[in-house]
Amino acid sequence: MGRLTTLRPQVSILARRVSSPDKRAAPVYLSTEWRTFIAALIKQRGRLCEDPRCQTPERGKGQRIYGDHIMELRDGGALTDPSNVMLRCAPCHGRKTSVERNKRMGVR
Repeated sequence: MGRLTTLRPQVSILARRVSSPDKRAAPVYLSTEWRTFIAALIKQRGRLCEDPRCQTPERGKGQRIYGDHIMELRDGGALTDPSNVMLRCAPCHGRKTSVERNKRMGVR
């Protein structure tokens, strides 16, 4: 009987795509500098999702709003540059983060 050689790569890809249950925010997002910056940005722009593809009713009104880097920090984006941060509701933030993570891993 032959060996199962094709199963292993699929399992490793799946394992990388499933988020861990104990996922924590990077320390920079817990800093006073970041929290103050995001609070000021929300006050200036309003607590609404800025993603043009937002499907959430009323552009995420009433939901938690995330400060999402357009160019991620690991890709060279600036931490507190207002032109590099878009306010997004939870569904839009998750979608964009997933797409960027998959690009970085080479997954389509």
